[in-house]
Amino acid sequence: MPKITLTTVCYNGGKTLGRTIESVLSQTFTDFEYLILDGLSNDNSLEIAKSYILDFEKKGVAYKIFSEKDQGMYDALNKGIELAEGIVIGNINSDDWLEPNALQIVSDAYDETQFDMFYADLRIIKSSGTIIKRSKKSRLIISRYWNHPTSYFTREILSNYKYACQNMYDDFDLWLRIMKDGNNKVVIKNTVLANFVFGGMSTKRSIEGTWNRCKLRMAIYKKNGYSKWYYLECFFVEFLKLVLA
Repeated sequence: MPKITLTTVCYNGGKTLGRTIESVLSQTFTDFEYLILDGLSNDNSLEIAKSYILDFEKKGVAYKIFSEKDQGMYDALNKGIELAEGIVIGNINSDDWLEPNALQIVSDAYDETQFDMFYADLRIIKSSGTIIKRSKKSRLIISRYWNHPTSYFTREILSNYKYACQNMYDDFDLWLRIMKDGNNKVVIKNTVLANFVFGGMSTKRSIEGTWNRCKLRMAIYKKNGYSKWYYLECFFVEFLKLVLA
């Protein structure tokens, strides 16, 4: 049983998938398995993934490639939960990449604390420059203090919660549900674990898109029983995306 299962969800990610895989291959930690969850890409994603089989074999890391139709990213992540053999599960998307010591940091944190959920800082790459989005402990449960690309969960926690598969903010919904349960042990570390390229569907710049994303966030807060005061946070976060993209 590997200590960590790392997944990469991919659909037509051939332009950047190699960079993602190489960042996993370069990890200083080796007690993990790596699952590629391809959604029947019609570009060269599958060929790129297969080209690394021997490299992972030499490193002594279990490397498994699955290619089948799914209902989107979060459906694929749920499939990854079912396939995972590790104690701890994380995901790095096919257009992002890890820092070389990311999995070692996660492993050390689990040894120290036996967390249910862990997350750390994120480097955000934008056309205008690079920023570090810090993770933070706060009484306010807001996404400004949390980073999904640096999040790691125990397999048990993910098996209990799973992603809702409802919209682009299913990761936010999962986080809110875990945070609301005061029995879950959450650990945060202020060090950069991953690099995120700004410009996906959750950051597209338009007034209509901003308003639609606000409504999705508000609905998730409401569904999970959070105060209506959090609606102001929804407007604030999406407005920042609009003006800072």
